Parts: sequence; structure tokens; C-alpha cells
Amino acid sequence: MAQPGRVLLGITGGIAAYKMAEVASVLAKSGIEVRAILTDGAQEFVTPLTFSTLCRHPACTDQNFWQSTQARPLHIELGEWAEVLVIAPLTANTLAKLVHGLADNLLTNTVLASTCPVLLAPAMNTDMWEQQSVQRNWQQICTDPRYHRVGPGAGILACDRVGMGRMAEPDAILPHILSLLQTQGKRDLAGKHLLISAGGTREHLDPVRFIGNPSTGKMGIALTQAAIHRGATVTLVHAPMETETVVALPEVRLIPTVSADEMRRALLEWFPHADWAIMAAAVADVKPSTCSSEKLPKAALPENLPLQPVPDIAAELGRLKQPHQKLIGFAAQSGDIVPPAIEKLKRKKLDAIAANPIDQPGSGFGSDVNQAIFIDSEGRQQAIEPCSKLQMAHQLFDFIQYSQLSSPRNHRTGEPS
Repeated sequence: MAQPGRVLLGITGGIAAYKMAEVASVLAKSGIEVRAILTDGAQEFVTPLTFSTLCRHPACTDQNFWQSTQARPLHIELGEWAEVLVIAPLTANTLAKLVHGLADNLLTNTVLASTCPVLLAPAMNTDMWEQQSVQRNWQQICTDPRYHRVGPGAGILACDRVGMGRMAEPDAILPHILSLLQTQGKRDLAGKHLLISAGGTREHLDPVRFIGNPSTGKMGIALTQAAIHRGATVTLVHAPMETETVVALPEVRLIPTVSADEMRRALLEWFPHADWAIMAAAVADVKPSTCSSEKLPKAALPENLPLQPVPDIAAELGRLKQPHQKLIGFAAQSGDIVPPAIEKLKRKKLDAIAANPIDQPGSGFGSDVNQAIFIDSEGRQQAIEPCSKLQMAHQLFDFIQYSQLSSPRNHRTGEPS
């Protein structure tokens, strides 16, 4: 889905600069306006022509800065234009300049001439990253609410060293950029612990056969990313999902499960620690009455498979919920999605529910986009048009917080619940 916005990429001198070509390409193809600034060091690794082509707009360098013939200074124009500024790779040199407010090139002047959120993606050799001076600068920049961070990670570096300092991959940088466009950099979930469930559970008949569903966990991953980007601490209890997807969440406490019973135990364990619990997993309703520890021969498979119900996890959490906690559910429905969602909301004692149509194009299991109707316990409803699941996650968080502040209980007390 197209997402409007204006993103300025600041590329400095490091071998990881090549990764930003993919970032520029994906952003431009999604309909976002993209421009790039390349420092002199960056041009030793990548060329302005590359980014001019990918951004569909001439890339800027210090040559443009010092020889600009524009009516207004270039760094002022770029600073006012950008809605999000990304500096990747962030070198130790540029980090030090940012911390001390130095401005000796187009990029650092543009940072000082702008007020938008800045996303930093450090990249450097492990010994450089671990220097006390670099860590001191990094810790200081991270206290500034304007700056957001992604990475670095550990792995094999270009110098063949194995350790910290590897720049975050595009699949981690891109969602963070999209989040910043959506939120303008606010960290309104800071201090909250969110418990999120994701994926489709598997109820095994034997080691290779199970009752399952098509859920991929993409909505749960989007909720997790959005929560992290808004400052929350997240525990993700997930059913089997693609390994690459889960590995891309280094800041999240991950609890893998397979069956509904395993997911129930994990959620019950972590629920007392959560401020919000969001049940985005597609949990089974029934399971085979027996489960063999060995693969059953085909001839031994029952013609009529005996089933037994699985405990309703959301309803159980609803009974345990404390006054300071919020419990949000999802309802994948066909046909008229609102009445069954409202019934679930009331029966399970939820604070809000997202009703998803699974019979509409561009939504449902496995899709990268979604649509929904949000409903809260006070009867408020909000229709969400088809959008990316990350956009929907942010809109759900906005809806929950608005509902919390607008509840009759808060009008009486003047305090958030």
C-alpha cells in the first residue's frame, strides 16, 4: 500500500553504505518521496548517481552545498523538507559531530537545520564501537528524544572480525522509518510492557500431522515493531513462524510455542507483568483427543477424529485482568464482522477488539495489508481502510489510547485508567 511521506537519507563513509541502496529503492517504490545526502566519505563506497537513480531525485553532496546557486541555502531547504532523517551507516566520526553539535558538511548542517525525528543506524569495526569515547557518545545521543536507533547487531564484519558493529539490515531499518512517518517520532508507549501473541498454533495428532490455520504471524510482528518504535518493552509469545522474521526482533523477549496449551502457559506466566496484552495469535478452538509420540501409519489414522475443546485463553486473561491492565483481542470474521466481534468483546471482558474481514481482497491471513473495524468496551467504533499491517498496528495503539483517555471513568476521575 502506498504511504505518503518525505524521507531524507544521510549516507556516511562506511562499507555498509551499499545497504542503503535497497532502502532508497523500497521507499521510492512505495510512493514515499526520498532524497539523499552523501558525505565525501560515502562517495568512496557508493556513488551519487546510484542514489539519484533510486531516489528519482538528484543526490546531494558537499559540492552542491558549497557551490549552491539556490535562492535559499540547501541545508535549510532539505531540513525543512524532511519528515524523517535517516543517517546510515552512522560512523564514529559523524556520531561525535552530532553529540557536540558540530556542522562541517551538508549532512551535519542539515541535521541542525531540521526538527524532524532522526533514525541512527551505527556501523563500524567492533574495536571502534567498543571504545569508551564512542560508547559515551552513543549513550549521550540516545538520551536526546529526537534521535531513534536501530542496531547495531553482531555478526561477521567486512574486516572479517566477528562481533558488534554490524549495521542493521534494510528489513529492520524500513519498518522503523515507516513508523516514524506515522508517529512523528513520539514515544507514547515508553514505560509500558506489552504482551503480544502471534502466529497460528498447531494441535498435533502425531509428530508430522496437526490441525492448524493459515496465520503467518505478520500482524503480531507488526504490532511488536510498532510498540518497540513507540518506546514500549515487548514480550512476544509466538507460534511457529519464519525464522528470519523472528530473528529480526533483537530487542524483544521471544517465547516460542507450538500448541494452544503451550501458548496458554506462557501467556499466563507473563500476563501479570503486562500493562497491555494484545491477542493477535490465531489460537486453535479444538485439538485431537490423543497425540501419538510416533508417526501413525496411514492405515491407523481414525476415520472419525475425536476432538476436544481448547481453553479460551483471552477469556481466561479477561477474568484475571487487573484495573491497570488493558486486554485487546482480534476477531477474524467473514460476512457481517461487527456483531460477532462485539459478542467476543463482551464475553471475554476485552477492552477493545479488532474485527478483521477474511473474505475481502487485500486482507486476512498471510497478507501484507489489512483492514478492520476497531471496537472498544464503551461502544466506540473506528473503521480502518486497507493499509499495511504496520500502519494498522499504529492506528490500533492510537485507538486504544484515545479510548483510555475518553472513557467515562476518566471523565469522573480525571486520571487515565
